This record gives sequence, structure tokens and C-alpha cells, in this order.
Amino acid sequence: MENLANNHRVLSFKYALVGVVSALKEEPNLKFHFVAALLVILLSFILSLSRTDWMIVIFLIGFVISVELTNTAIEAVVDAFTDKEHPGAKLAKDISAGAVLVAALTSLVVGIIIFLPYIKQWIM
Repeated sequence: MENLANNHRVLSFKYALVGVVSALKEEPNLKFHFVAALLVILLSFILSLSRTDWMIVIFLIGFVISVELTNTAIEAVVDAFTDKEHPGAKLAKDISAGAVLVAALTSLVVGIIIFLPYIKQWIM
């Protein structure tokens, strides 16, 4: 019985990874967020962020990518159920896109607060 549970757990991780890879192949916005995340990670190494700042940056990257993946899933479900313009479908897609915007802007503001002192110190 334990083997079956472990196999199910492994399959869950496999399906999750397939989902991320599929979304990366199909969604230009997710590609943008991944590239931005890589650049932020590179900048974080260059500026030698503190452990606390690293944790915040990593959390925010995961937050934005998670919201973008959720938006992608919502759009896929809505598109699967209607191929015509529908006010409810449009509202669901607009709200989920709005969630990504809020997450990205919040992360940008926090990122500026974190990185500005490091950049100032690096320039001096």
C-alpha cells in the first residue's frame, strides 16, 4: 500500500512539472516572468543580497510565477468551455489577469525597495 502512495506522489510531481513546462512553451507572459526572475537572481548574486532579502526575492518570484500559472489554468478552462464571447468568461479571464498584474506590480515595488540601497552602495 505504501508503494502505491509513493508512486502516486511521484506521479503528482511529474504532472506538476509537465504543467509548468507546457505553460512555459505556450505562454509568452510566463516566459517573460521566468526571464525576469533569472535576471533578478543574477542581480541578487552580483549585489550580494542579505539572507533576508534573498528569502523575500525568492518568495516574490515564486508568488508571481504561481499567480501567472493560475491565470494560465483559468484561461485554459474558460477557453475549453466556450469559444464565443461570453461576459462571464471575459470577467474570469480579466480578473485572473488582474491578479497577475497586482502580484507583478507589488513585487516590482518591493524589489525596488530591496535593490535600491544595494545599487546605490555598489555605484559608490
